[in-house]
This record gives sequence, C-alpha cells and structure tokens, in this order.
Amino acid sequence: MHKILLVEDEKNFGSVLKDYLRMNDFDVDLCEDGELGLEAFRAAEYALCIIDVMMPRKDGFTLGNELRSLNKNIPLIFLTARSMREDVLKGYRIGADDYITKPFDSEVLLFKIRAILSRSNQVSENNFLHALGIFTFNAKLRTLKNKNGTEVKLSPKEAGLLNLLCQHKNDVLPRDKALKQIWKEDNYFTGRSMDVYIVKLRKYLSSDNSVEINNLHGNGYSLMCK
Repeated sequence: MHKILLVEDEKNFGSVLKDYLRMNDFDVDLCEDGELGLEAFRAAEYALCIIDVMMPRKDGFTLGNELRSLNKNIPLIFLTARSMREDVLKGYRIGADDYITKPFDSEVLLFKIRAILSRSNQVSENNFLHALGIFTFNAKLRTLKNKNGTEVKLSPKEAGLLNLLCQHKNDVLPRDKALKQIWKEDNYFTGRSMDVYIVKLRKYLSSDNSVEINNLHGNGYSLMCK
C-alpha cells in the first residue's frame, strides 16, 4: 500500500479526498497546512505528495521546494483553484509531476497518481544498489560486499537503516525520521537501540576510511563518502 501525504487546508474537501484515496487502497496522511505537512514528511516515508497551493502558514510552492530539498525524487502533485499560467509554470519549475486545477474529476486524479507511482517504482527498482567506497550495498538482498568479494548479510533493521543513510548520503538523516520509519516509534529505548545499530554499521564499514557515519548531536546522522 503506497503512503501518500495530502496537504490541504479545506477540511471538508481534504477529508473527502482522503477517504476516496483510502477506498482505492492508498494509505493517506492529511495535514491542514504547510508547516504540519513538513513535520509529517520529516517523520515518515511517503511515495507521493499532493499539495494545495493556497494555504496558511506556508504556501504549497514553498512546501514543495522544501520537500524536494529533503528528497529530490519525491513525486509532487499540486492542487489549486487558480489556473493562471504563471502559477502553473511555477509549479512545474519546482519539479511538479502534475498540476491540477480545482474542481477536478477524482477518478482522473486517481489515474494520474497511479501513472506517476508506476514510473517512480520503475526508477526505484534500478536504484537499490549503492556504492560506498570499496563496498557495494544491495538494499533488496540486504548484502554489503567489499571489492575483494567478502559479503556480509545484514539484518532487516541494519539494512533498513543503511538504506535510509544511503538515501541521505552526504546529507543529514533526521533521527526522528529513522526511528519512526524503522522502529515505528521515537522514545528513549528505540533511540538507544538505533545507536547500537549505528555502531554495527560503522564496524562493517570500518575497513574503508573514506566512508564515515557521523553523529550530528540533536539532529541525526550523516553518511559521508569522500
């Protein structure tokens, strides 16, 4: 089940659209403004985001730019009551996968979502291999192999954590995002457990000094590859 982030400030419309997407086998989180949408995105992993343009606290274009800075590949669909050419072009400049003007046919939106996710899945199928210095990490098979052919089979949590780090390579993986996605909750005990797994991953990668996992106190971790 694909997880969708829906950011829409019109409560009735947002609830109706959320229910419609859930009826069609999508897992949907609904946020009522851009700030809440950004918080939700930092805390979970989404397959696609549907964003209203005109919102309080943070407009949809600003939110779209911020989401793309966190995940350059996340599919974005903008919703708006405005059909001005300048707004449409601005949405596509941000990197929108589609721009839909209200009112719209819900079934058309559904087909657009499925088409975008199908293309996105085809790309991601080819992106499960990660080069880390002398290592090759296969996220699908959960294997870490060095250039000499020595291979380590990772546990599901080890592989999940390393995969997240690879997705944020040379950037910051927020601590709360990793905890909520892999351990499903953020508390003292899950935090300590993740620290143990970080130590394990460092040990696996220790034979290559060009690959480091740094602890950014209060923020998270960064996987740095020189």
